[in-house]
Amino acid sequence: MLLLFGINTNNLVCFNTTHKFALLKIILNNMKVKILLPLLSCFMLLMGAASFAQTGTIRGTVSLSNDEIADNISVTLKGTKIGTVTDAQGNYEIKNIRPGNYTLKASVVGFSPKEEIITVTAGKELLVNFTLITTSEALTEVFVKGNANKYTKAESQYVSRMSVKNLENSQVYNVVTKELIKDQLVTNQDEALKNVPGLYQLWAATNRAGDGASWYSLRGFTTQSLVRNGLAGKVNSNTDAVNLERIEVIKGPSATLFGNVVSSYGGLINRVTKKPFETFAGEVSYQNGSYGFNRLTADVNTPINDDNTALFRLNAAFGNANTFQDFGYSKSFFVAPSFSYKVNDKLTISIDAEIGNQDNSGMPLIYFGAAPSQLGISNAKDLDINFKRSFLGDEFVMNTKTLNVFAQALYQMSEKWTSQTVFSSSSNKATGLQTWFYLLPNQQLSRNAWDANGRDNAIEFQQNFNGDFNIGSMRNRFLVGGDIYYGSNNLVFKNIKNYAAYDVINYTGTAANYYDFNPTNVRNRISGNDNDPYTSNSAVTTYSAYVADAINITERLILSAAVRFDHFENQGSFDPLSGTEAGKFSQNAFSPKFGAVFQILKDQLSVFGNYQNSFKNVGFASANEGGSLVLKQFDPERANQFEFGVKANAFQNKLSATISYYNIKVKDIVTSDPSLPNASIQNGTQFSKGFELEITANPIPGLNLLVGYAKNDSELNDLRPITAGPENLINYWFSYNLQTTKLKGLGLGFGGNYGDATYVYNAGPTETFELPSYSVVNAALYYDQPKYRVSLKVNNLTDELYFNGYSTINVQAPRTLMGSIAYKF
Repeated sequence: MLLLFGINTNNLVCFNTTHKFALLKIILNNMKVKILLPLLSCFMLLMGAASFAQTGTIRGTVSLSNDEIADNISVTLKGTKIGTVTDAQGNYEIKNIRPGNYTLKASVVGFSPKEEIITVTAGKELLVNFTLITTSEALTEVFVKGNANKYTKAESQYVSRMSVKNLENSQVYNVVTKELIKDQLVTNQDEALKNVPGLYQLWAATNRAGDGASWYSLRGFTTQSLVRNGLAGKVNSNTDAVNLERIEVIKGPSATLFGNVVSSYGGLINRVTKKPFETFAGEVSYQNGSYGFNRLTADVNTPINDDNTALFRLNAAFGNANTFQDFGYSKSFFVAPSFSYKVNDKLTISIDAEIGNQDNSGMPLIYFGAAPSQLGISNAKDLDINFKRSFLGDEFVMNTKTLNVFAQALYQMSEKWTSQTVFSSSSNKATGLQTWFYLLPNQQLSRNAWDANGRDNAIEFQQNFNGDFNIGSMRNRFLVGGDIYYGSNNLVFKNIKNYAAYDVINYTGTAANYYDFNPTNVRNRISGNDNDPYTSNSAVTTYSAYVADAINITERLILSAAVRFDHFENQGSFDPLSGTEAGKFSQNAFSPKFGAVFQILKDQLSVFGNYQNSFKNVGFASANEGGSLVLKQFDPERANQFEFGVKANAFQNKLSATISYYNIKVKDIVTSDPSLPNASIQNGTQFSKGFELEITANPIPGLNLLVGYAKNDSELNDLRPITAGPENLINYWFSYNLQTTKLKGLGLGFGGNYGDATYVYNAGPTETFELPSYSVVNAALYYDQPKYRVSLKVNNLTDELYFNGYSTINVQAPRTLMGSIAYKF
């Protein structure tokens, strides 16, 4: 029989539960107030215990048939709103279920759902495990036990656009998981991408319309984050991490499936956003940190109807922060709604959006106004600048607005064929004053600004048909599809007359004119009827078709091939003053791709090789013809990559690794013609080769690690290009959380980044400027419980002065601290 414990003024008394109501009345009438509260608490505990005795519990583990982590899998009781999602180890638990017969369902996008009829008994715990099979494997079930290697999520529906596992894919790609983002207390995309081997940030987002997003170096070439859920999804600011499910960095020339508009020769960055699931859940968090950093986020998911066919999820963030300098701040809000509707067993429709607004007064980029030999220095560490000074007289604010919309209709045509219809729209608008500096001799800076207003838009429509069938004994995963892309830019720049600097300031010692450079004075200098703005109106359209096939010659040998045809139309630059267009042209291009994979150990170890191709439409430029400048249409540049390596996923996914060597050659690059000033010639060749390594592991329960290394050797006309970044890059992160003690959930993280010295100016042996090597260390401490999480993060623990740049010198933040508290429901 259950017992009720109460406390009187002297001792502990035990009461039989059959008398609990009579005793409660006596207590209320006679006991002192100081005794009442403990007794009421005991009464509530009794009632809870009695309620528990009348309900049951279901728990278990969900495993996936491929190598993915079985986290965030929806487990529900059909016909009710009762359910939960699995944790990072694939475990789930549903409590307080009334006795009766139910149908328990486990489901997630991309896998065939599983159902089991169960009986819940009062006071009993029921164990139910599931194994979900990928849609393409529904006819041949494979059991792979769940794992806790939370820093790997190798499988992707976007990289090959086919149901091809990582170990079957000849292409190299890296994934930043949401678990890593959470452990590192990452708040934006730039921070998250520091975990990708070989990816180096050249400069942060400028928020300017047209090309204001962050620039990166990847395998020796520049790239930006232009892809969202596999299609065009550009932003001109540093994207908030609140809506990131993961980030995929796809390596090498990838025009075959993605086209050349959103990818570069080094690769592309694909943001994968959060999707709704079948149970009610959410999280609200608040972060506070150094230099006035404040950020509030919310993630709420709910089914809309009783049968869980209509689902809705909303992610939102609001934040503001200052910089470590005397002027500079940012303020932003970001909202990302997502909706999906399962029309029937064959058709699912989904639509989501990103709505963002950011005011940014960031740190101006420092360019070279003179050659290093004239400056008398060749390394940023020798600059006698106090970088806590902004050299601004007030806040110069650029406002950026973003609206991205993504819609998809996924239709199961048959057991072997699937249709995917996708639409994406990306719109960015930016207005405000933007500043930059030029480094001059005699320890001086020229201060410059323009009024930069504009908008850019991109629309992409894509249709894919996927087949998974056998020809004889050989399995074929087949893709045929096409897309239409349209992008436009409308930009207006109004500079100080004759593109002059506002003023020149001494960057050491006292500067009497320090505060003169402010928005009011700059706007007064820019204004004037005789100061015409520079306008640019351009648009491009591509019509593309592609086909790809991955064929199992044997169970372990997989050959793949793909080809893409692009018809590219550049509408040129439109001059509204004269009503004329200039530089209009069209070109056609084919992009082939080949790959081979042999699995030495089935689903554990494979060797691979690939050939990939890409191109760049150059268009018109001035050329030398008989000693005179003429406008000439140049051929597209061509890039070819050969790569080979090893992929591993062993010990039930507790160890995952990719090792590769690549060699990229780009020919027909347009460079300056030495025989005539302002003329161009198409004779440049760039070589880029290197080695990359990434290892993620979960060697013991609670310990997770990520280690990445990249070495890149690039050469353009016998010089290392400034787009290449450091030759050697290292990234690492280790985390450990206690498993069995009373402090289970307490974790510690430690990691950072290293980069060699890198050129930001390279015109030959006597004309170079370097950014020094750097080693940045970060640490995190967190306590994670089912209902809440408390975290503390320190970035740049050693307070190192370091830089990045792309023909610029951009100082990075000193030591910063951040704390976070999150409530989960």
